[in-house]
Amino acid sequence: MRVLVLNAGSSSLKLSLVGPDDRVLTDNEFAVGEGRLDPVRLGSAIQGMEGVEAIGHRVVHGGPRYRQSVRLDGEVVRYLASISDLAPLHLPAALAGIDAAQKILPQVPGVACLDTAFHAGMPAAASTYAIPASWRDQHGIQRFGFHGFSHSYAARRAAEMLNRGLSELRIVTCHLGAGASLAAVMAGRSVDTTMGFTPLEGLVMATRSGTVDPGMLLWLQRHAGIGEPELTEALDRDGGLKALAGTGDMREVLKRMSAGDEQAKLAFDVYVHRLRGLIAAMAAAMDGLDVLVFTGGVGENAAPVRAGAAGGIRFLGVDISPARNAATGADLDITAAGGHVTTLVIKAQEDLEVARDVRRVLAAGPALESRK
Repeated sequence: MRVLVLNAGSSSLKLSLVGPDDRVLTDNEFAVGEGRLDPVRLGSAIQGMEGVEAIGHRVVHGGPRYRQSVRLDGEVVRYLASISDLAPLHLPAALAGIDAAQKILPQVPGVACLDTAFHAGMPAAASTYAIPASWRDQHGIQRFGFHGFSHSYAARRAAEMLNRGLSELRIVTCHLGAGASLAAVMAGRSVDTTMGFTPLEGLVMATRSGTVDPGMLLWLQRHAGIGEPELTEALDRDGGLKALAGTGDMREVLKRMSAGDEQAKLAFDVYVHRLRGLIAAMAAAMDGLDVLVFTGGVGENAAPVRAGAAGGIRFLGVDISPARNAATGADLDITAAGGHVTTLVIKAQEDLEVARDVRRVLAAGPALESRK
């Protein structure tokens, strides 16, 4: 089955056609503005991809209702629209992509491929917030986790590179991009992750703050009169590296830092401090660590970030080679001689995991697809 994968973000749309042998046959990417797609441009891109038999839409959040990926219909689309505020940078863009694709290829089945699905089986100890039961029961509040397709692929590819079975490995996967999260992958399953009810929790990101003290937000509401819309804007779009260095682009942060910019140095240090601590937390969830993986735009291309992270977790057995870390290319082993934990750099291939998910959902049939 040839699967067209649409990965719609707030600023770009990535399309790829994945063949039945997990090969990317063709791909395309273009910028969009605030989730507003140009249907003519999208239609032209899709027409260049022959033999589309199914469409997989990467959807960042399934909310409390959908724990696994689901075949698209009107009810599913309406529900996703109703929870857009859980992922305001992503869900509107995904919904725009779904609408455009349905108009261009109305007879081709579509699947909402949920980034939260990989983490759906996390232990209760990892997924449960210590909040009133009424909040958890009535509103479905829990830790969902995100970047599931990236974490799943990175773990699977790591096992392939090492010629070992996933079942015998404890892997921390670091998806570091504009959004960033870690996952503890034990025997091929996610047992902990850093993002939570929304993609705002966890690491410092490009424009997202990551975890902050909720008491600070209550204080700002009470004493500074700051309301929810302003808080959302500050934490989602004006936080993270952007708040500390004036830019959310790690490449620019590194460039400025090398020129002696103190704000950029602080941004880098805060980013790496949180990254080190949460890698250790993920390892603790598995009672140890066999493999550490860096993936995503920052994880694959920012050698100083990898070096900074590894330098603070040597006690876990992580040690990387400066020469290997400075090398470029896809799927690299950067472990230093004598390092007890294998450290890898793996090119993100979320589209391959999305295509696999589409085939699984469509093969399951309508009865299974509609389960909630």
